[in-house]
Amino acid sequence: MSMEAKTIERSERNIQNVGFIEKIKPHAELIAAVLSGVLIAAGWLMDKYNLEAQSIIAYLLAFVIGGFAKAKEGIEATFENKELNVEMLMVFAAVGSAIIGYWSEGAILIFIFALSGALETYTMNKSHKEISSLMELQPEEALLVTNGADRRVDVSELQIGDHILIKPGERVPSDGIIIKGNTNIDEAAITGESLPVSKGNQAEVFAGTVNITGAITVEVTKMSTDTLFHKIIKLVQSAQSEKSPSQLFIERFEGTYVKVVLAVVFLMFFIPHFLLGWSWHESFYRAMILLVVASPCALVASIMPATLSAISNGAKHGILVKGGVHLENLSHLEAIAFDKTGTLTKGKPEVTEILAKEGLNQENLLWKVASIEKHSNHPLAQAIVKYAKLHLEKELFHPDRLEDVAGWGIMAEIKGEQWKIGKADFVGKEAAEAFAGGKAKNLASEGNTLVYVQINGELSGMIALKDVVRSESKMAIEQLKKHGIHTVMITGDNEKTARVLAAESHVDQYFAECLPEEKVEHVKTLKTKYKTVAMVGDGINDAPALAIANIGIAMGEGTDVALETADIVLMKNDLPRIAEAINLSKRMNKIIKQNVVFSISVIMLLIASNFFQVLDLPYGVIGHEGSTILVILNSLRLLRS
Repeated sequence: MSMEAKTIERSERNIQNVGFIEKIKPHAELIAAVLSGVLIAAGWLMDKYNLEAQSIIAYLLAFVIGGFAKAKEGIEATFENKELNVEMLMVFAAVGSAIIGYWSEGAILIFIFALSGALETYTMNKSHKEISSLMELQPEEALLVTNGADRRVDVSELQIGDHILIKPGERVPSDGIIIKGNTNIDEAAITGESLPVSKGNQAEVFAGTVNITGAITVEVTKMSTDTLFHKIIKLVQSAQSEKSPSQLFIERFEGTYVKVVLAVVFLMFFIPHFLLGWSWHESFYRAMILLVVASPCALVASIMPATLSAISNGAKHGILVKGGVHLENLSHLEAIAFDKTGTLTKGKPEVTEILAKEGLNQENLLWKVASIEKHSNHPLAQAIVKYAKLHLEKELFHPDRLEDVAGWGIMAEIKGEQWKIGKADFVGKEAAEAFAGGKAKNLASEGNTLVYVQINGELSGMIALKDVVRSESKMAIEQLKKHGIHTVMITGDNEKTARVLAAESHVDQYFAECLPEEKVEHVKTLKTKYKTVAMVGDGINDAPALAIANIGIAMGEGTDVALETADIVLMKNDLPRIAEAINLSKRMNKIIKQNVVFSISVIMLLIASNFFQVLDLPYGVIGHEGSTILVILNSLRLLRS
């Protein structure tokens, strides 16, 4: 074999070795714990056959292999924080057991401690897996279209305005707008919704989602670092690093508790010997057991695994929580305020009723009105066109003449007929109010905006449009009321419209004609009356109110400002997920309480048993470390849907 071939073979072998090491790295603690257990079993067998020296060597190896990770972690944390911790208590207890000749008990302590540590690491890895799986969904390359030709480029090279081709089965590499083609998109990675969404011309697509059926050309609207997908990853990462108030309290408590335990252990070396007549050996033995059983391992593990599991569960279902503190607070929610447009309502007007004068075909009227309105960018005009395309089989046509009258409406000519479409004053206010027996007044009182149609100087039709309440909004409000939460709608709409929409959405209270600063004042007022208040919104004008609320909740389809200001983000505009998040918060707090009560009870029971000399070191080790494992397993239940 040539020197070059040997070099290549050696390089390939090194790459394989590095790959193997990377694969087993996340499982290193578990492997060390298992190996420690095997060595303990070997030491026990050697001891049984009177191979004492070999037995001690096996136990010593079990100490080193099983305890290395936790001892290293404890020593580094002690030097960094200038304070003793739980890991150091375990090291002292294991070394103390070996000093008095209890090699097997000390090794078992290290083994179970290593096992509980591996389980805690598993919980952390399981939580981080949500980020890893998300990051894997981000394509590394995109098919850039330039002058009709396409070429593969790195996603980081894409610029705003670039055109990219996305074929069926491929993931969308960047946020953008479809400029050519129709398809179905699987948005589960973004919204948590499993059903594909139909997308056509001018529809928005997001990085990380999957193009299922047709080839589409997309115009890039955001840099790779600014995509919604990238923001989701940052949100989950920040959530996992932010600690809840309960976790911070436990960590502050841990340092003081460790010092107290060490002081009591030191006193136990002497006081029982002089006051109770225990032998020096018994006093030292009981002090070592106390060192083991009084350690707050289970208590320390009561909160963080539960919080991480709950945050991961939420992320999996499209509920992104920016930290344990917000999830913890959610279960204490007493009032919740909703922005109207785009939150309780769809945010876009929809046609609710069409009226035509007697003798005029309603379908034909809609066809001609939509053909005129398709040349306008006004939201009401676009809503009429959308409605016509859904309900008519005819293709829209081009009128003979068009004139846009800013602020009033539009004029057109169709085969010699003179058409005027717009507000009441544009076509004649008196005629508009009298049209169809004065029905305009009733429709307006129900929150409708009215568009009038005049043909050759005669009022011939009327179209009512309204920003309708989402069907799921009513369900969400009812769910929140079952939790005893006071619901409020805050809107910039007039009093009449606000009253109608508040009744339709079933909220308890509403505030109308609110500017952004007035929304903030209303939230502040709610905070004086209720302990914990949430604000739900999606627009730039909602950002100040989201920031001032105890918990800000943003809709995922909202503006970037709202997403960045909020504490919780619903990746799909699905309000019932707020109730899901509250249920998740209550489950998390319940499990944390179970963990805390259980761990404290076990510690107290073990300390009392040790003081009355009925607890041996092996049982103390099993009771203490077993409780830690049970607490972590209990927290893992939150990963289930």
